[in-house]
Amino acid sequence: MSDDLKQRFARLAEAVAQRRDQAAFAELFDYFAPRLKSYLQRLSMEPSQAEEMVQEVMIVLWHKAGLFDPAKSSLATWLFRVARNRRIDALRRDRSALLDPEDPALQPSQPEAADDIFEAEERDERVRKAMLDLPDEQAILVRQAFFLGRSHSQIAEDTGLPLGTVKSRIRLAFSRLRRSLENDDGDMTMH
Repeated sequence: MSDDLKQRFARLAEAVAQRRDQAAFAELFDYFAPRLKSYLQRLSMEPSQAEEMVQEVMIVLWHKAGLFDPAKSSLATWLFRVARNRRIDALRRDRSALLDPEDPALQPSQPEAADDIFEAEERDERVRKAMLDLPDEQAILVRQAFFLGRSHSQIAEDTGLPLGTVKSRIRLAFSRLRRSLENDDGDMTMH
């Protein structure tokens, strides 16, 4: 993650802490929620449990952003630590399962390889840029479906759009994203 992005996230967290800035929170949510969900699922959480845990982590950000200290860590590190700790707490509270000290969720996580981080950030940046080219009515639906994990039926209900419209707009958006990313890959291999 670039220093500029780390500083931007620190400023957004400060805006949430000081002014309860909803736009700053929404930007942080859009960026971190899918990454936290993916991380928790890699720790063997069911998608619905991971989504619920992400909501808890983001509520911590909303209520306790003032505790984040950019001099000690990046916001990403802070949020992933909160997620990891919440996961461990949930495992301890679950009386139906005995804790396995070898459970990967209870072990300190290994830092990701720099190459993997770079590739993931580069891919994420390409997807973000491609998303900017989508019409608003498609981009909004894609964000709801894939960043917030909402079903097509839930999106249709929330937006008042017919289910078929939601499905076709998402399908069109993916088609556009695929073409954009394939063109981007072609441009990258030519350099």
